[in-house]
Amino acid sequence: ASKGRTTIVIAHRLSTIQNSDRICVVRRGHIVESGKHDELLARKGYYYRLAQAKK
Repeated sequence: ASKGRTTIVIAHRLSTIQNSDRICVVRRGHIVESGKHDELLARKGYYYRLAQAKK
């Protein structure tokens, strides 16, 4: 369990991180978006495009 702890996960599979409290999307060495899975999908930004490409 990771309650009360910070865990950094680097993943290529969105299914690995979709239940995380906070997701930071890194592109070309910079954080371009951050938030929860549903929030990032709703923004229809880079994370959304990645999710669509995986379908």
